[in-house]
Amino acid sequence: MSGSNRIFVDAITKYCADRGIACEVTSQGWLIVMTRDDTRHFALGYDLGLNSAISHRIASDKAATSDILAMSDIPHIAHTQFSSPVLANYARGQPEAMRDLLRQHPQGVVVKPNEGTSGRLVFKVTSEADLDEAAQKIFVSHLSLAISPFVEIEKEVRVVMIDDTPLAVYAKQRGADWRHNLDLGAQPVLLPSGATRDACVALAIIAAQAIGIRFASVDIVRAAGEWKVLEINSGVMMETLGRYHPELVQAAYTAALDKVFA
Repeated sequence: MSGSNRIFVDAITKYCADRGIACEVTSQGWLIVMTRDDTRHFALGYDLGLNSAISHRIASDKAATSDILAMSDIPHIAHTQFSSPVLANYARGQPEAMRDLLRQHPQGVVVKPNEGTSGRLVFKVTSEADLDEAAQKIFVSHLSLAISPFVEIEKEVRVVMIDDTPLAVYAKQRGADWRHNLDLGAQPVLLPSGATRDACVALAIIAAQAIGIRFASVDIVRAAGEWKVLEINSGVMMETLGRYHPELVQAAYTAALDKVFA
């Protein structure tokens, strides 16, 4: 994807242009170097560099995030990590453990790479044969996968936040697909003020605090009438939201960049 096509890149270059900050976009738009006086700051992918290395790594690991949320008694959708067979020392006994997890959830499980994929290589499986096939497909390109119980998601909300302050709160209105991923056709709908928004923001704040992350998007789902954390994203991507609400996205990235240059 070229940099000119990414709202993230456009937001950063506009911020820098408005403030006289030198800005160089390189690596096909994936690396941005921002220089003011003698100080340089970097943006890589969708990461502005505000989060610590360990918080970024935890957020990028669905199972690790799940473990910490469990330790913190924060409602969440549990994710269990399994290693690729190429990591022989870690993968012993895992095929049977994966099947046992499926047997514990006869309604099915969701199998996906343990690190984010924008909804790609995500499978709902209800049989051992489908489980084995899903695992094989994921392990072609990933060293680990995560398995979570399949739940009927009544609503999914994303909270983009920085330092416990919400910048954008919106529901993902899905189409025909059972998944709520924006890359797969779901549409963002801003949440108005009210109990639902307040509940999602409150849960997102304690989840972010639990892993010590500053700038993130937290996905919250309602299942069986209860709000739970699905995952935390360290790279804050708002491409789809930006097509509907460009001013809001510019303001969100501006708030984050103000922290970078503070």
